Amino acid sequence: MTSTPHDVPAAYTSPPRPQRETPEQLRARIPGWGADLDPADRPSVPRERFDPTLSGAHWEYPDEQPEKWPRERSVEHTQLPPVFGTAQPPRGLSGAIRKYSYAKYSEGQAAHWLLLMAGDRVDTLGSGLRSLLTLRPDNPITQTGVVAEVKRHGVSSRVGHGRADVKHHWIDPLIVGAPWAGAAAATYRLFRRRR
Repeated sequence: MTSTPHDVPAAYTSPPRPQRETPEQLRARIPGWGADLDPADRPSVPRERFDPTLSGAHWEYPDEQPEKWPRERSVEHTQLPPVFGTAQPPRGLSGAIRKYSYAKYSEGQAAHWLLLMAGDRVDTLGSGLRSLLTLRPDNPITQTGVVAEVKRHGVSSRVGHGRADVKHHWIDPLIVGAPWAGAAAATYRLFRRRR
């Protein structure tokens, strides 16, 4: 038995396509339809014209801030911006790591950012060690939030609320506490040797 298109069940054939609307019908039905077809109708066309004299800036280039020490700049940039921060000049080993990162690697390379993060870690360790030499060293119990964990419902605020940071909470005490425990053990050994 031969089957004609009318004998084939509807589930096995594609439904007939509706007739496409003309651009005029679409423009009448949808406000703003086809704005990208005719360049005369496109509101962004003047912006797309390349004009090197038209910068869009309504100010003169400011006087450049004096560079009191050689500032870090990426290998991609030939000069510093006219204004830059001077609050935390690079110092010590962390500053040397940061300067090396800027001098050697592009901002598009992972090594650049990994060295900057390593410089931050070295700076954090150095500031912790420097605080031990002052009359008021850092207090790891109050400044790391351990007291708030007990007094302010630390566990119940995490469990059952769908927080994304719950996965790493088990390692947080190690990350925060291990440097302090290591410093305490090193101090104890140092005093023990001196005795």
